[in-house]
Amino acid sequence: MSTQAMPRRSAEGALEDSRFRPITVDMRRDAGGVIRLRANEPLPAYPDRFHDHLFQWATERPSATMLAERRSGYDGWVIISYAEAAGTVRAIAAALAERGLGPERPVLILSGNAIEHQLLALASLTAGVPFAPISVAYSLLSQDLGKLRYILKLLDPGLVYASNAAMFARALTMPEMRGREIVVGAPSPEVPGATPFAKLLDGGASTTLADAGAKIGPDTIAKFLFTSGSTGTPKGVITTHRMLNSNLAMEDYIWPFMSARPPVMVDWLPWSHVFGGNHNFGEVLKNGGTLYIDDGKPIPGEVEKSIRNLREVSATIYLNVPRGFELLLPHLKNDEALRARFFADLDAMFYAAATLPEHLWAGFAEVARSARAESPPSMISGWGLTETAPAILILNRHDAEIGNLGPPLPGQDIKLIPNGDKLEIRVRGPNVTPGYWRMPDLTAQAFDEEGFFITGDAVTFIDEKDAGRGFRFNGRIGDDFKLSSGTRVHAAEIWARARQALGPLVFDVVIAAPDRDDIGLLIFPPAGRKVDTGYREVLRAAIRRMNEGIGGSSRVIARAIVLPVPPSLDAGEITDKGSLNSRGIREHRKDFVDRLYDDGDADVIKP
Repeated sequence: MSTQAMPRRSAEGALEDSRFRPITVDMRRDAGGVIRLRANEPLPAYPDRFHDHLFQWATERPSATMLAERRSGYDGWVIISYAEAAGTVRAIAAALAERGLGPERPVLILSGNAIEHQLLALASLTAGVPFAPISVAYSLLSQDLGKLRYILKLLDPGLVYASNAAMFARALTMPEMRGREIVVGAPSPEVPGATPFAKLLDGGASTTLADAGAKIGPDTIAKFLFTSGSTGTPKGVITTHRMLNSNLAMEDYIWPFMSARPPVMVDWLPWSHVFGGNHNFGEVLKNGGTLYIDDGKPIPGEVEKSIRNLREVSATIYLNVPRGFELLLPHLKNDEALRARFFADLDAMFYAAATLPEHLWAGFAEVARSARAESPPSMISGWGLTETAPAILILNRHDAEIGNLGPPLPGQDIKLIPNGDKLEIRVRGPNVTPGYWRMPDLTAQAFDEEGFFITGDAVTFIDEKDAGRGFRFNGRIGDDFKLSSGTRVHAAEIWARARQALGPLVFDVVIAAPDRDDIGLLIFPPAGRKVDTGYREVLRAAIRRMNEGIGGSSRVIARAIVLPVPPSLDAGEITDKGSLNSRGIREHRKDFVDRLYDDGDADVIKP
């Protein structure tokens, strides 16, 4: 590894319409109203093993930077090339192969995105050992460590890694860790007996590694990814090499810009989630690109680190959640130098995990045109799940409508099931998980009689005559509810409208409540916002404007109340990406739901 004071990337020519490739979709309707979709374009070939990409680029682009990170004591970036990474991965893989690890004794990674983390993950793959990257919040933010304890019992890992022993000491010394090898990047007396990460570089017998590698195929388990647990106990999603490689092949078919030149990303999204760990890092590794690990986050006090990184690196694609784009936009508007650097090489901006409010869509279109009048980068999106590696729908055009998630990717079969006045989407394909680890009952429930994965989500056509135009998200089937009148409330539509109307006035909102006479909002205020009479009056005015021109009890917001305590990770109310579990919040905050519907409560906001 070496240090790099100021990474640069020169423009290699703007890509215009060739950035995207169109998709045509065959659409058939069954007698029962079921709609079946499949892209006419074939799925491109893909390799059997995910880690083969590393060794390909170690040969073809040995000196190119694979990963870069910030480290204490360095002014710039610490980088590792493809050749350096490949050599280190082989050594670690040989060490792992001699430890008798495997699906029944996998590798557990507790700490966040870092070079060491990814080297251990790739080494695990190379040795045929599944690994499980765990949300840092489960170790550092959780008060009872309950989800981590559950995962330890479910997986029974043979090796547990954390970057810093002192920081993760509470998790590493819990009773459930006894009998497991603990590996740490920075040792500490607080975790006695731990193996230093550097010790793994001693390697092992090449013949042992070769024997292990020969057993790896497309259906070998690559990793376990845990769902957030926002709807209950976390589920270990089995992720195979086939799932990873097929999904990347699907995406790159409709995104030719991704392979037209090695991609460059500046990315914070956690590798414990499918967005950052499968999609973002996967695209970089598949195409021989560079990932600058963003040490910032889309929260006040941390976003400034991301801005510093974006001042130094011109990405070719920038991916984030809507909250991240919301915090970035004012900086791009007010800082010409940052704006020029951000858009210099950018082919596309990509958002996911939630709906992008209209003011952000318009705002980024404006700053993109001001920075690059010719061929400005597009704002695009997609939809998928942890169980689908993740992409099912991906947008593939630059002139799309706001909220368009794109058409089905090649190689998948899509089934749309009428459910009331909604269309539930189900999927079958090589990118779909075989199931949940050691949960046969949940696995059986996750698939229908034709082998389609039951997503529980609903979508709507952009154009009912042409599925190639794309789809919009129409909420989770289970999130809808009925008022006391029996009128159905489409929670996703109300939530999206509320987020558009309230914008930066709120951190997020929850729609309430089943079996009541009208719709209310549970409001989480932004961090640091003073909740007083003035704030409530501003909210009242915004909700009143939101209701203008809207009729019917199933769409009008009749009341709201501000929640003084942020959503809880331990209570399953929020994930570390900030998405909320509406049903869980209504249950855990039942006292506030009751207050919301108490017309005598002085804190209730009635527009």
